[in-house]
Amino acid sequence: MAQQQTEQTKSIVVVRIRGTVSALREARETLTLLRLEHTNHAILIDDRPSYKGMLQRVNSYVTWGEVTKETLIAMLEKRARLAGNKKLTTEYLEKLGLNTFEELADAIITGKAEHGKLPFMTPVFKLHPPSKGFKGNVKKSFKAGGESGYRGEAINDLVKRMI
Repeated sequence: MAQQQTEQTKSIVVVRIRGTVSALREARETLTLLRLEHTNHAILIDDRPSYKGMLQRVNSYVTWGEVTKETLIAMLEKRARLAGNKKLTTEYLEKLGLNTFEELADAIITGKAEHGKLPFMTPVFKLHPPSKGFKGNVKKSFKAGGESGYRGEAINDLVKRMI
């Protein structure tokens, strides 16, 4: 039963796009639990129901969707950090028993490794603001022509512009 569940899990990237000056207390606390303290920060999570409930609570402050392997490799190579704000290197990957960033991306996507629980690795990706800006209003949902909320595979275009 556990093997079927790991095959069906999806890796989701969550990007914070708004501040919380006048936000409700529950939304601010949920963003803290997700480790999204600042705008333009991103995390990788899986699609378990507890995370989905958290995303629904903060859907007007974040955008999320399923990450592809190519986008995840680019995020790991350019934006992943170790403790002390050091870049992720192949030497560290060898200590984990992996040879390349592609193997780490495969392990994260298939659910064999959880990015936030890897030793000495920071769970947050600090991204740049998107090049050429957001295409819509950050206060509207993605379905209504804005930027916040669930966007599916379109999250990969946004993250590539933010790397």
